[in-house]
Amino acid sequence: MDVNEFRRRGKEVVDAIADYYENLDNVSPLSTVSPGYLYKIMPNEAPESPELFEDIQADITTKIMPGVTHWQSGNFFAWYPSNSSFPGILGDMYSSMFNIVGFNWICSPAATELETVVMDWLGKLVGLDKRYMGIKDDGTEGAGGGVIQGTASEAHIAAMIAGREMALERLKAQGLSGDEADKMRHKFVAYFSDQTHSAGQKATNIIGCKAHIVPTGDDFRLTKQALQAAIAADKAAGLVPFFVCGTFGTTNTAAIDDLPGIAEVAESERIWNHVDAAYAGAALVCPEFRPLAAGIERADSFNFNAHKWMLTNFDCSALWVADSAHLVNALSIHREYFPPNEGDTSFVKNYRDWQLPLGRRFRALKLWFVMRMYGASGIRAHIREHVRQAKWLEEQLLADGRFEILAPTVFGLVVFRLKPSIIAKGGQGVDLESLNKANNDLVTHCNDDGRLFLLGTQLKGVVAVRVAIGSSFGTQKNVDLVLGVLKESASKVIAEL
Repeated sequence: MDVNEFRRRGKEVVDAIADYYENLDNVSPLSTVSPGYLYKIMPNEAPESPELFEDIQADITTKIMPGVTHWQSGNFFAWYPSNSSFPGILGDMYSSMFNIVGFNWICSPAATELETVVMDWLGKLVGLDKRYMGIKDDGTEGAGGGVIQGTASEAHIAAMIAGREMALERLKAQGLSGDEADKMRHKFVAYFSDQTHSAGQKATNIIGCKAHIVPTGDDFRLTKQALQAAIAADKAAGLVPFFVCGTFGTTNTAAIDDLPGIAEVAESERIWNHVDAAYAGAALVCPEFRPLAAGIERADSFNFNAHKWMLTNFDCSALWVADSAHLVNALSIHREYFPPNEGDTSFVKNYRDWQLPLGRRFRALKLWFVMRMYGASGIRAHIREHVRQAKWLEEQLLADGRFEILAPTVFGLVVFRLKPSIIAKGGQGVDLESLNKANNDLVTHCNDDGRLFLLGTQLKGVVAVRVAIGSSFGTQKNVDLVLGVLKESASKVIAEL
């Protein structure tokens, strides 16, 4: 393919992408293929000779598209959103054009410096404390800063490694030698609630420490008192607490942990305090949500996914640290083939030392495009409209009389179930098994309808239905649809009792 054919084919692909988005609501969001479908219709080996673009494009339609679950559909309500936007796509196209491997400043100065700039922009946009900024108001380098990770899971691991480094330094300051401190690693304990994302426990598996899962109450929040009790028990057993994760917007219910209380315990125990705001952190672009996040200014690290609810194509997970020294000390390895940087180092950040891989894509470009082409006002409008739609859906479900809300609707997530009294027969009570089956059947009927995709979950043994509103391309029309399908499906479940 030469440049002339690329120009022609590129325009065709852009047209195909535009057509896809224009017709997305007319396609069932959930793929219904069976496992192994693609293997059965694909050749067993790569082609020996070049194939025509037209044939490949045809295979996109006939072979690939049937196996795609359409996350960008306005009728996709299953998991938290994975926002795409046309500005984000354009930024990604430029990133693919440059195709840099930006492990240090000289690899492409614009990539490093733009990331520093846009991460400070984004930090200010969501109201982060100044100590998280990479560049101070006077133009000099700050102790903290932001870095774009691939996912919140990667951010979790990076933060935990920084926390481990801080704990090792603390042990050495108490008189242990380096070898003696290292021998304590197997006693290190990280703390999560039973609602924390699975990324936390996976991170402990990766770095080789213990995970203490702390039970939550009926509000699904990690509290100061529960954390204190867990830490006290572990210290009495000779273990070494070193890390805690509080969540701003859990996966199951969008609950908000006791962030001020967690910060108080973390400061008292001198352990790393990470705040996972993967989903709900985007809401902090709206000042009215910031009081809910009181306590994040005291955290050691804070993370949210711009690729979830902030219009930026996957992958773009924003991680800030208040002091980058622990992270850099833990991950920095020098080799002769990494040339030294000269001159003013305020903007010379070797982001390879802020992440697990060496190489990194020019992800700051798509975030830059999104922030410039939407502006702060456009991003706020995007968030507020989804919150309005979620609260409207909650009101309509309550007005119907057959549903009950199981968790406060604060952001774009509505969590509910069919009322026990609706499932009970002849005024009798209903057992949990029957109630859970009815709500599982509700989800099944909704998805069998074919026009939308949503999921159920379990909250301490109780089956709940989740509707996660947040598609970049969704409108009130899509929320009207989910309400209608829920009502129709509820009638079918009740009729089947």
